[in-house]
Order: sequence, then C-alpha cells, then structure tokens
Amino acid sequence: MAAAAGDDQVVTIDGHRLKLTSLNKVLYPETGTTKADVLDYYARVAEPLIRHAANRPVTRKRWVNGVGTADDPGEMFFQKNLDDRSTPQWVLRRDIQHSDHVNSYPLVNDLATLTWFGQIAALELHVPQWQFGRTGVRKNPDRLVLDLDPGPGAGLPECAEVARLARRILKDMGLDPFPVTSGSKGIHLYAALDGKQTSDQVSDVAHELARALEADHPDLIVSDMKKTLREGKVLVDWSQNNGSKTTIAPYSLRGRAHPMVAAPRTWKELESPTLAHLDYREVIRRVEKKGDLLADLTAGHLASLEPTPERMAGFIAAGGPDDRLATYRSMRDGDKTPEPVPAEAPPTSSGNSFVIQEHHATRLHWDFRLEHDGVLVSWALPKGVPTDPGKNHLAVQTEDHPLAYGAFEGVIPAGQYGAGEVTIWDRGTYDLEKWRDGKEVIATLHGEKHGSHRYALIQTGGRDGDENNWLIHLMKPVDEQPPRHARADSRRKVIGGTRPPRAASERSLSPMLASPGTLGELGDTDEWAFEMKWDGVRTIAEVRDGTVRLWSRNGVDVTATYPELQALPGMLRTDAVLDGEVIALNAAGRPDFGVLQKRMKLAKPKDVEPAMATTPVQFMVFDLLELDGESLVQRPWSERRERLEAALSPGGAIQLPPVFDGDARAAVATSRQLGLEGVMAKRRASAYLAGKRASSWIKIKHHLSQEVVIGGWRPGSGTRAHQVGSLLMGVPGTDGLEYVGRVGTGFSDRMLAELGTRLRRLERKTSPFVEVPGPDASDAHWVTPSIVGEVEFSEWTPTGKLRHPSWRGLRPDKDPEDVHRESELG
Repeated sequence: MAAAAGDDQVVTIDGHRLKLTSLNKVLYPETGTTKADVLDYYARVAEPLIRHAANRPVTRKRWVNGVGTADDPGEMFFQKNLDDRSTPQWVLRRDIQHSDHVNSYPLVNDLATLTWFGQIAALELHVPQWQFGRTGVRKNPDRLVLDLDPGPGAGLPECAEVARLARRILKDMGLDPFPVTSGSKGIHLYAALDGKQTSDQVSDVAHELARALEADHPDLIVSDMKKTLREGKVLVDWSQNNGSKTTIAPYSLRGRAHPMVAAPRTWKELESPTLAHLDYREVIRRVEKKGDLLADLTAGHLASLEPTPERMAGFIAAGGPDDRLATYRSMRDGDKTPEPVPAEAPPTSSGNSFVIQEHHATRLHWDFRLEHDGVLVSWALPKGVPTDPGKNHLAVQTEDHPLAYGAFEGVIPAGQYGAGEVTIWDRGTYDLEKWRDGKEVIATLHGEKHGSHRYALIQTGGRDGDENNWLIHLMKPVDEQPPRHARADSRRKVIGGTRPPRAASERSLSPMLASPGTLGELGDTDEWAFEMKWDGVRTIAEVRDGTVRLWSRNGVDVTATYPELQALPGMLRTDAVLDGEVIALNAAGRPDFGVLQKRMKLAKPKDVEPAMATTPVQFMVFDLLELDGESLVQRPWSERRERLEAALSPGGAIQLPPVFDGDARAAVATSRQLGLEGVMAKRRASAYLAGKRASSWIKIKHHLSQEVVIGGWRPGSGTRAHQVGSLLMGVPGTDGLEYVGRVGTGFSDRMLAELGTRLRRLERKTSPFVEVPGPDASDAHWVTPSIVGEVEFSEWTPTGKLRHPSWRGLRPDKDPEDVHRESELG
C-alpha cells in the first residue's frame, strides 16, 4: 500500500491502484459503521462472495451519503449502466442489449472490483441466476432461487416453515436447496442446476412449484404478487428466475438501518425459534469459523456450462445452452443488416477455413476469424495483422460468427452494430498446431492473397484484467526453424535447462501459484496455516518405481541439475508427486537465490558433480499432490499436509519444514529474524489448483521483487565501456513488452561477462519493447526477449517504472509468458 493522507489511502490490489477516500465516513449511522468497516468486511468475505457473484452482471444500490436511519432512510442510487468516466479501466464488464439501448455491467470477479464497489458505497449487489461465458455468451441459469417474502403479520418463523416445505418438493425433484436469510425480511432458497434449461423454463418450473405449495398450504403460502393477498402469509416469489431479474448476492450487505447481510444458513439453524438475520460482524466470524456454507451450490456445475467439443456435438434448437451464435444474433437484426444471421444453432464441423476482414467501423480494425467447431472464432486486431516477429499486436476476442461470414463483404448500415464497410483482406485454409480454449492458438494460414504465415494467439487477460484481451504474434514457419536443441532463439537453451521430447501425458502438474498480499488481508483467523517462504526455485518431483524426475515451474526437466534429490525414493513409503522449493545456503546458513544461480544453469554431469561439492542444494518439500497413484489435489491442504508427514521421512538434502505454530504476525516476525524471504499463508481448507494463481495461498514478502524479461542492454563506462553496463527490462502487457526501466546494480563482474556472452547471441536490429524513452534507447543493443531475471526494487513510479532496481539473478525456471506485473504488495 502507498502512503495515506488523513482518512484517504491509495492501495494496490491485484496489481490495480485504487484511491480510497472518506474512510471514516459513517455509512450506517445507527451503528456507527464506517466506509472502512464496509471495505474490511468485503475483503474478509471476498472469496465466497465472488464465488457466487462472478461472471454475472452486477446491479448496484448505492448510498453515497449513508443509509440514514429507520425513521429517515438515506438517498439511494440504483445503478445498472457503468459510467466510463469514473469506472477504472481494469473493471471487467459485459454489455447487455435491452429493448432500445445497451447497458454495460461490471463483473465482480476479483477483490479489486469488490473494493471499488465499497469505495463508491455500493452496499447492495444484485445479480441474476445466470452467468456470462468466456466470449460474452449469456449462458442458461446454473441455479434456481425462491424468494420467501413475509407479508404483514408474518416473519422469519413462517418463512422457515415454508422453506422446509419447499425443500421436500425440491428434493423430490433431485434438487437439494440451500437457505440464505436475506438480511431484509425473508429467506432465499438456492438450488444448483446443470445449465440445460433456459431462464424461461426454470421460471416456469419455479412458478408451478409456488402454485403447488400454495394449493397444499393456502393459509400460509401465496404465489400471487398482489399485496392484498399477502396478509399473514409468505409469498413464494418465483419471478427472480426470469433472465432479466436479479437477487441480492449471497454475502452482500443490505442498505438498511443496520448493516445486515444476505447470509447462508444451515437447515438446523432454521429450526431455531430464535432465528434472526445476521449483521456483517457475525458473518465475518461465521466465515472464519465455518467457511462458505453455500460452497456446494457451485460444486460440479459451473464447469459443465462452458462449451466444449464434446458438448458441441449435442446442439439443440437455436437459443439453447450450446448455441454459440446466440450472442451474435442478439446483436444483429437480419432485416436491417446484410450480414448473414442464421436462425438456428450451427452444427459441428471439422473445417479449417479462415478469413481476415478489413473493417472500416468507428475505428478501423481487422477481424481475424478461424473456423472451429461450427463457427468462426473471432478476434479484432486494432493495429492490423503483425508483419514483424518482434512486434506483437493486440487481439480482442469477440463473439463467435457464423461460417457464412467468411464470404461476407458489404456495408453494415449506420445505427447497426459494427456499422461501416467490410472487405476481405485475405482468406483460405489453415493448419492447426495447437488450440487451447481461452488460452492459446497456433496455426499456419495459407492465404489466397498474402501467402502462408504462422501465427500464435496468446490470451493475456490474467495480466491486464480482461479475459478477452490476447496478443497475436507472427512466428517463423516450422520448416525454417532449426531443430529444438539447436535453436538460437530457444529460451530454454538461452537461460539453461533442456526439455526432452515427451508426450503431454508425461508432464507433471504445473505448480499452484500464490497471490501477493499483506497481513491485513488475512485478519486474525485459525483458517490459515503459515510456512516460511524459501528463496529458491519451485520444483515438482515425481517419484515412480524407484526413479525420480524433476520439473521446473515452466515444465523443463531439471532432473540432471539436482542429483541430490535422487535420495527421495528411499525416504518415501510409496510412489508420490511432491511440490517444493530447491534452495542453496550462503555462508550464513540462509537460503540465497544468488548462490543457487551457480547450480540452476548446469545440466552436464562434468559440471554438476564438482558444483555439488561447492554448492549443495536442499529440497524443501511442502505439498503432496499424488500418493500411490491417488490424486490429492482436490483434498484440503490440511489433509495433504497430514499425509505428507506420514509418507515422507526427511533427511540430508530432503527436508520437510515444519508449519509455523503461531499467528500470522509471529510467523512474519520469525521469518524476518531468520533472514528469510517472507511467509506463505495457506487456507487449511484449500484445494491444490494446479497452474493457477489463487487467493487461498497468499505470499507475504519482506521486500518488493519483480520478474522481468530482458529486451536489451546498454554498455557501461570506464572499465565496462565494452561490456554490459545495464539491462533494459520489460514486463508483458496488452500491446507487447512494456518497458519498466533498466538495472545496473547487483551484478558481479562474472555475472556481467556471462550475461554479455548470452545477450550477444540474441542480438537483433529492432527494439522488442512497445516504447522506450529516447535516452535509454540511444546506445541500446536490442536482443530477442527470451531471458527472464528477477530484481528487487523500492516502488513503482507513477509512469510504471521500477524505482531503484537491483539485480537478483536469472530465472531459468520461468518463461517470458510466465512474467506478470507484481503489485506493490510484492
């Protein structure tokens, strides 16, 4: 966090800077609850709240001057559309076409956005029962909701009785509901759905259920909205399953006199005669003690809603859950535009056509479209198709288009979506090399006009906050590239290590990654376990049939680099896959990343064997991913840790560091005292999310550090006049490699000599950066950006540069695409 002024603060959350103002402002006068209290509450319940609200358009109710009192309610602002002038650019958003206009809605998919909601006093967050898909497609609902609303003369006891009656019917239907006291008057019942029914179909089912309840219990239940019928009864409001309706999100605050919450409850609690609504303090304690009582609402359902090749084979009528052209049709009127607007969902296909169209819309851009599973998967290229392998271009994924669009040329009329002239720039067929939905596409296009070119599309949304943002990169044709082991531009050869040929199934799991954070984000809770953070390199160890294979974080086989770890089979009672950190100790007996550099680049036995004597390593094991063929990644951390301790008998180079016995502050203090890098906080209930960065693991560092990609160097002065004096650093961003400054300290003469040799092999004529200030570029030597290193620094400057960086060393365990901009929290 940055410095505070008065009760204002500038904070960095998930890499996004946000100014928090008027933190001492009272938003709930009757309880004295301030904006700071609201922000603290949302930070503490962010994980479960986001779980149940993510990817859904959020309607906000704001009380910028506070909620007032029971006698004098404060002024409330109801907000659907986003104000582009006041909304941070990093807030994820989706558009919805209404009858006569389009609204842009925010998605609460991260803590930064949730914090922004608190900053603007958006106390109530309302969401529908459906989600947006990856490309903005509106999916079918994944849950059913019943709002049990007591009329005059009825209250929570009556709502609880109706909830139990509704539960019996829902369970007979194969649906097991979860109760939520709304924080206002009544109870909400949620039941998980498999996404096969439309909103209208779910709404019809809910309506019939409400009528059945009313027919069986006419003295207690009513299904008609008329207020005159509700005296002493409970309305079973089924209408919130309508696709255009919303319900207050679980864990959202309420804008009432007291800061109450829409709080998940147990069925046992609903039996209590003292059942009452819960305020935010009570919910914080419950989440810390019991976790998310609503967690099973999402289990096993959400993944099945995303279109896959298997599900694409079962298309239903237009508008169904697998209709990938639903968004396309919703944005176009076939009577007003010459574009093809098919009435039905497309069949699957195995074609390999492509088209690139020049589109003179409000802003000139090119549309890049590849046939895949019956549609043209599409990206908009604002700067056109890249022609220089050293300059990547932004590619924004848009809605899927029908195959007939591949032949479309014409003028889209004014007033219609995408109005302007469309011409075909090139078209033809493509050879597919790789297609990872939502992540990466590599293909060679064979065009009728511009010949054959090989392109890579790489999703960058995890870095810039928008999952539709990609980069498109012009690659060398396969037949022009030397063998893997001889490629001059192979990043793994340049930075050490080799990747032997192997099938995809042979590769081990990718490590789970931690999110940066601070002590304040954790609170005082026994939900977390604390481990020391080791200054080394992440390593996955596979022990099978008495043999050991070691993988770096980026999938490089480093078995030959660390022979000490061959002792693992003798220390395990059975086969296993372990996660840990390889470290080397300095003269003071502390882990030292600089010392480890002497081992990281070695692979040949003649080099490794003498280094083992001068620079021995240790393997600090901290997680167990597989035991005797059984995957444990879905098991909670506490169970994995218990089984790890039972399975491993450490000794010598294999260590099992103890979990810290104490609270967070004591763990951080101990880490400082031992001269370690920081602390790892892990939720005891957390699963192992392979290859993902998660908020259930938090890294708390004592210093700021940043991984960087080297894009050039400048010569030094004096004795360094013909050597590397400083390195020019970058971090991948939306438009390419973004320049973050240069580093000229922290090197030994030997390091500079070795770096100079490597960098000269990678020299190129053009800058790999999006933009470099003139003084830094004046005498620069540009290189292919394939080497990753790490620096320490004091802070980020307002212009996005690293202040006072100091070199820590190379990171051969990282690829350039693994690098992302760390927040100021480390």
